Amino acid sequence: MEPADVAGEFREYNLAYYDGSRRRVLVTDIETPFPEGKLIVSRTDVAGVITNCNQSFVEMSGFSEAELIGQPHWILRHPDMPPAAFKDLWDTVTRGTKWNGYVKNLRKDGGFYWVYATVVANVRDGIIAGYTSVRRKPSRTKVREAEALYRTMNQG
Repeated sequence: MEPADVAGEFREYNLAYYDGSRRRVLVTDIETPFPEGKLIVSRTDVAGVITNCNQSFVEMSGFSEAELIGQPHWILRHPDMPPAAFKDLWDTVTRGTKWNGYVKNLRKDGGFYWVYATVVANVRDGIIAGYTSVRRKPSRTKVREAEALYRTMNQG
C-alpha cells in the first residue's frame, strides 16, 4: 500500500498478523457502500492464501484479481478489526464449523467496506482443503453494533 494508491488524507498503521508477518497500511475514513444484490466470494487454501475470487470481490477491494490471488486474505484486514475476531473465525473454521460475523475490510485505496461474512471449510476426503467465504450486504444496525463492540474489544 503506497500513498499514491490512497484517496485523500490518511492515517498510517503498522499491523502484526498471527503468522508473525507485519504490514504498513494507510487508512482513510471513506466507506464504499456494499452494492445491492451482490455477493463477494473468495476461496483460500488452509493457510488463508487467496486462490480464487469473484468480480464483486475485485471491485469492492479495489485490488486487481492478479493482486489478490496468492496473497494472504489479511491483505484486507482493517486496523479497526480486533485480533480476537479473527482468532474466533480461525478457531471455528479449523474445527470444520461454519463462522458468521460482521467484518470491516480495508480497500487498496485506504477506504473500507462492511460485510456480513459466512466462512466454511472445504472438506475433501475428510480433510480440510481450504475455505470459502461468502459476504453479503450487512444490516446498518448490526454494523453500528459491531463498531461499538470492536471499539470496546480494541480498548481492552
